[in-house]
Amino acid sequence: MQIPALPTFESERLIELEELQLSHEPDANYDVITRLASSICNAPIALITIIDSEKQYFKSKIGTDICDTDRDISFCSHAILNPREITIVNDARKDPRFMNNPLTKEETPVIFYVGVPLLTKKGNPLGTLCVIDSKPRTLTDSQIASLRDLASQVENLFELRRNNLKLLEIELLLQKKNEQLRKFAGTVSHDMKMPLANMIVTTDILRAKYAPLFDTQGNNYLSYLKQSSFSLSDYIDNLLSYYESEEQSIEKAEAFELQDLLEELIDLLNINEDYIINLPENPFELVTNKSAVNQILLNLITNSLKYNDKETGIINIKCTQDHAYYYIQVSDNGKGIPKDKQESIFDLFSTATEADNKGKKGNGIGLSTVRNLVQSLGGIISVSSEEGKGATFDFTIKKVSS
Repeated sequence: MQIPALPTFESERLIELEELQLSHEPDANYDVITRLASSICNAPIALITIIDSEKQYFKSKIGTDICDTDRDISFCSHAILNPREITIVNDARKDPRFMNNPLTKEETPVIFYVGVPLLTKKGNPLGTLCVIDSKPRTLTDSQIASLRDLASQVENLFELRRNNLKLLEIELLLQKKNEQLRKFAGTVSHDMKMPLANMIVTTDILRAKYAPLFDTQGNNYLSYLKQSSFSLSDYIDNLLSYYESEEQSIEKAEAFELQDLLEELIDLLNINEDYIINLPENPFELVTNKSAVNQILLNLITNSLKYNDKETGIINIKCTQDHAYYYIQVSDNGKGIPKDKQESIFDLFSTATEADNKGKKGNGIGLSTVRNLVQSLGGIISVSSEEGKGATFDFTIKKVSS
């Protein structure tokens, strides 16, 4: 028996193997390949072997209960020394490399062996796809070609895993960066609230105490300063709401009446007589995150009020359900949303119109917040609209499993 030498590329091979993070756990994707290899080659044993620094273990196995073997007696350790070739051993008892190998003397001995090295993109062999029999035999050219094809599929699975690991690493990095950004935005926003409040109060004091000393332009400057401070304060509030919406969860569920929630919102908004709001006709109970639903509806109703150009604004709110979801619709007869803006309306900082009824330009955060909240409740949101005829927002909320 010959103990297999270490390949000249051993260190690089082991680095690639470690990067792949292959577990010893069974995997159905690999088991399909060993079953096919066993069937095509009419071999009682088929293995996908992985060779680490000391052991050979089996990522997938058919026809044996053994989980691993020492590398020194492994047939596959010889096979990876010639990574571009198939190792074929018709009778291990007559091959100088395997004479008196303990594996040839087992109760089910390894007599016939064919191993195809499994290569990385760099050409390093990590193990083999092999078939084994306990008696001398040969394979046809067709069987050998099929074994090569199956080995290439194992290599594809390795590469897919490598790419998935890279994507996971990128995803984790993005999550970390996003969390840092969220904390930064929250901290900056909170720190700006007090100076802004001071600016607004100071503007009012200047106007009350010194207005007669200013000319018209000076008083206009004070008005611009106060208006800009309020706009920035509103922007900060919306930004905070956006990041806080990512912390909402469907798990924070409670039972509440939708009509009661809507009536409270209408009272809060202090809507004048120029608007008609039609609520759902029948009582409707929801079991979900009440705070999230409140913020979703507050944003949608507020938008319907701010961007309505009709003499009498009409807002219709409907709700239905099935076994899995609640379906809520908020529609109005307002300005509507241009068709070229409807796909991007939920993107952060995207706005559909230049200004609302009071001439204030939106900051494009509100509907992004709405989408985040809807997604946190396991649902989706969509919009349909025709300019001049209003907009309809439909969103779903996944029911909480009892």
